[in-house]
Amino acid sequence: MNEARLGWLPALGVAARRGFARLTPEPFTIAVLLGVVVLVLATVQLGGDGDALRRSLGLLHGNGGLWSLLGFGMQMCVMLVLGSALADAPPVRRGLSWLARVSGGPRRLVGMTALLSCTLALLNWPFGLICGAVFARGGGQEAARRGWRVHYPLLCAAGYAGMMVWHGGLSGTAPLKATTLGDLREVLGPALAGQIGPIPLTDTLFGGLNLWVTGGLWLLAPLLFMAMTPRDGADRAAEPAPLAEPAPLAEPVGGGAHDDLSSGTSWLDRLERARLVTWALALPLAAALALYVRAEGLATLDLNTVNLGLWLLALVLHGRPDRFLRACDAGVRACTGIILLFPLYGGIMGMLNGSGLAAALAGRFAEAGAGAFTLVTFLSAGLLNLAIPSGGGQWAVQGPVVMAAAQAQGVAPAEALMAIAYGDQWTNMLQPFWAAPLLAITGVRARDITGYCALWMLAGGLWIAACLLAHA
Repeated sequence: MNEARLGWLPALGVAARRGFARLTPEPFTIAVLLGVVVLVLATVQLGGDGDALRRSLGLLHGNGGLWSLLGFGMQMCVMLVLGSALADAPPVRRGLSWLARVSGGPRRLVGMTALLSCTLALLNWPFGLICGAVFARGGGQEAARRGWRVHYPLLCAAGYAGMMVWHGGLSGTAPLKATTLGDLREVLGPALAGQIGPIPLTDTLFGGLNLWVTGGLWLLAPLLFMAMTPRDGADRAAEPAPLAEPAPLAEPVGGGAHDDLSSGTSWLDRLERARLVTWALALPLAAALALYVRAEGLATLDLNTVNLGLWLLALVLHGRPDRFLRACDAGVRACTGIILLFPLYGGIMGMLNGSGLAAALAGRFAEAGAGAFTLVTFLSAGLLNLAIPSGGGQWAVQGPVVMAAAQAQGVAPAEALMAIAYGDQWTNMLQPFWAAPLLAITGVRARDITGYCALWMLAGGLWIAACLLAHA
């Protein structure tokens, strides 16, 4: 890549990072402000009087409100804890060190991080999210050990890049939920689902539109992030890579490489360091994972299955239960953002859905003509994603309105569905909801990466829009 020809892009990236750093609040503050805005709009939507305000507050705390994402939030906390433990495993550190050597320098390391994040996100979005964060942190630490001046916020933004391609991959919620008539009926209702019929993956994930959109994003991400890499010293205010974790605590007296239970301290201390405990859990976990994959296939991996795989890998690679538990401690301490953020977004989603505000917003955009229908749907889905960050939640809210409008205007159902999916992933780059695990693992602040994510969102959005217009 010709650095002189693209010299303006690193400067633009640095300017964007500095600008957003001055303007972007932390994720908790963003969620609170967004909640206030939605509360006011929901009150207006319901009538604007005192009773409407009480109903809006009821929706905030109702069954679909603050506590609706507790199960999902716990899944994300488990993912964060196990992902952090996996990142600290000695074999993973050695692997990251080898990959850093292969990359050959800071610019290529940034590009490799973006490519890894996008590739893994296409296979499974939570896997791509957690591995992108782990690779960014480990890559930053390895670069620091080698004396490279890698731009750490950019590296972390590259690790998050996959969250803008995931819905075109094997874990895309909307495409996978439209392949059977039963799943369609749950979202669209019996009448509309019967008119549209099941939408096969050959028309969505493996259709020509998605191959162009997602293939282009997959190629664009590493090239763009490499091009945005600033010269050494061009951004002195950037967050540095964190120091490498300290060496493992000293072994208790009597602890040895073979965990001999017949020597040293008490039998209970030795049992808590015994590899036998690790394998007593690892073997049934491995069997359960293998049976699931054999029965369901890789395309149906969900959060629970990914967490099971993370648990198994982290446990085995640490080898001993005491080492595994110590490695999990850092992840537990980093769960604060998720624990507080997810209920707030649950309340926001409850107010949007219960007041009818989300459906009204989607319906207004669905009035576009057939020629611009998918583009306008994409843009509206991107806007709605800022308040409803769940792909499944957005499909449930926007799907019935958009698919009915597409049916009336003669737009192919598969293209309308993918337009929703693209919008849902597009504004993830400005959505702190999904960034919370990455921020916790890497140690950067949202304001440090938002500028780079915004430029990636702009470039990717232009590509998606061009492809949608070309297929209209």
